[in-house]
Amino acid sequence: MTRRVVCYINQFFAGMGGEEQAHVPPSARPEAVGPAMQIQSLLGEEAVVVGTVICGDSYYGEHLEEARAECVRLIGEFKPDLLVAGPAFNAGRYGVACGDICSAVTGTLRIPSITGMYKENPGVELYSPKTFIVKTSDSARGMKDALGAISALAVKILKGTPLGAAEDEGYFPRGIRKNFFHETNGAKRAVDMLLRKLAGEPFSTEYEMPVFRRIPPAEPVKDLKNATIALVSSGGIVPRGNPDHIRVSSAESYGVYDISRLDDLTPENFESIHGGYDRVWANEDPDRVLPLDIMREMEREGVFGKLYDHVFTTTGTGTAVAHAERFGQEIGERLKKDGVDAVILTST
Repeated sequence: MTRRVVCYINQFFAGMGGEEQAHVPPSARPEAVGPAMQIQSLLGEEAVVVGTVICGDSYYGEHLEEARAECVRLIGEFKPDLLVAGPAFNAGRYGVACGDICSAVTGTLRIPSITGMYKENPGVELYSPKTFIVKTSDSARGMKDALGAISALAVKILKGTPLGAAEDEGYFPRGIRKNFFHETNGAKRAVDMLLRKLAGEPFSTEYEMPVFRRIPPAEPVKDLKNATIALVSSGGIVPRGNPDHIRVSSAESYGVYDISRLDDLTPENFESIHGGYDRVWANEDPDRVLPLDIMREMEREGVFGKLYDHVFTTTGTGTAVAHAERFGQEIGERLKKDGVDAVILTST
């Protein structure tokens, strides 16, 4: 019996357009579209791509529950044996959408799912325990290799072939550990690993631990009465209309806005575009997220010297570590150059 595969892609890979079409709602086509055509070729006689479901990246992020439900419905109508989403490479919004729909389909339709992402895509951390995420390069330049790896894994899963370790199969670990008998005991394996490490030779641990960067805290402000303080926020507060087109999630940019003549943020001049929380209260009073009103009061009372005349803002949901580090470095360099003594960072 020929197995049935459905593919999920965004508006760009469906040939509908870029950001100007990122708002398109879910739709389905009864054939292979975009990367799905190459997947069909790679699957050969093992399976057939019976349909492609398409959704704009912005639409999925801004209408998460309804987009998820509609995509699951459309996928389910094809009666598939497996779902392939993406690959998303390092595109944050696309990665989150691919991971989310794979997780939902596996949980709802009870079929396996596969997607592909670069290691820094936020979708990896969010969804690797819930679906197979094949390791890819950071951009579509690696499309050929990514589709080859995804298709090879898909064939194994569809045929019921036992899978080896995640590292051997080319996908991110899912947090699943299996017991098996090893030819050498744990003590000898540990000593062998230590010897390779001391000799500078390649080695791999059998149980990887998370690695967190240690960032030393800033020195206390010595003279608060004369200090210049800046406001920075990942809460998505921007001038109405979002003039810099900052993404609602998986941001790749930040905005810089002049507040030198403002004492308060009002719904008439500012709004929240954040895709990770209910924006009702933030839009009613943007100061709840970016507290300009309180900072002005404290400035007038002489609690600190001066409020810096610009704010920096972005959205923090799903933002890749690489982008977050770049934001911090660029903003920090500007603030140091302008003589800012301390920063209040607000989040949600």
